[in-house]
Formats: sequence, structure tokens, C-alpha cells
Amino acid sequence: MADIGIIMGSRSDLEVMREAADVLKELKVEFELTVVSAHRTPDRMREYAMQARERGLKAIIAGAGGAAHLPGMVAAYTSLPVIGVPIKSRNSIDGWDSLLSIAQMPGGVPVATVAVNGSMNAGILAAQIVATADPALADRIVAFKHELEEKVRAGIQALGQQFPNGFDR
Repeated sequence: MADIGIIMGSRSDLEVMREAADVLKELKVEFELTVVSAHRTPDRMREYAMQARERGLKAIIAGAGGAAHLPGMVAAYTSLPVIGVPIKSRNSIDGWDSLLSIAQMPGGVPVATVAVNGSMNAGILAAQIVATADPALADRIVAFKHELEEKVRAGIQALGQQFPNGFDR
């Protein structure tokens, strides 16, 4: 059974939303992924949001570009945490339209918002939500973050070899 739902406004959003799926796979978090359009399939969107909890989901990651109504509308229909991913689409205003549509929700309908095209962080945040009740997942997240630190340290070491007079701590 899936813990996280990953939804997007159209199939073209998959390129961005794939990063959320990839990080959830790496953390061994079960998820479902589908297209749910707030504008083209509003009944499907409402049904998805209203049935998410009974299907066992613990959080929803919703990515959308342009007007980006999907995350907010899903949040209006569910009591689950919704994480909005603003997507810079080909007809967007450099992603600002999506970002503001998702971040500027009215009181009572919260949507956690990550950076434009920031679905990796959305995946990590969703995993952290699930990890509040799953100590094994919490341990995997800690290990994941240590791996990120090690990658940075390796980069620092490589830079130090290239430029030996740099900051060495």
C-alpha cells in the first residue's frame, strides 16, 4: 500500500516530478503516481483527494505549472498534508505564476510549498512526514542526509586538490 501520492497536472510534468519518485524509491517509501488535472479532470481530482486517506496515503505531493490550482484544490478536499511543487512550464512566467498560486493559499487551506521544480525536496519532506511514525524510515532519512554531506565533503576535497591554498576545514 502506498504511503505517498504523487500527482501532477499533466503528463508533461513527469520530467520534474520524477525526482520526487526517485528519492522516495531511494528511501524505500511506497508511493503511487498519476495525472490528476484540476482543470481538465476536476471530478477525478476531487475523488482522488477525498479518497486518499482511506486508501492509506499519509501525504500528497502535487505538482502543477501555470495557474497551478491542483495543490490548493486537493488540499481543499483532503485532511492530509499536501506539498505543492510549482513547475516552470513552457507558457509560465519563469515559474513565478505557479509558485505564487501554490504559496498564496487562503487561511485554513494550507499547502507546504517547495522551490520551483523542487520535487526532490517535496519527496524528502513527504518521507519525513511519514517518518514521524516510522523509526526505520527516519533512520534511512538520517543516512540519506549523511550521504549528501559525504558528497559535499568529497567535492571540497577535490576542490582542495585543485586549489591547495583554499579553506581546509
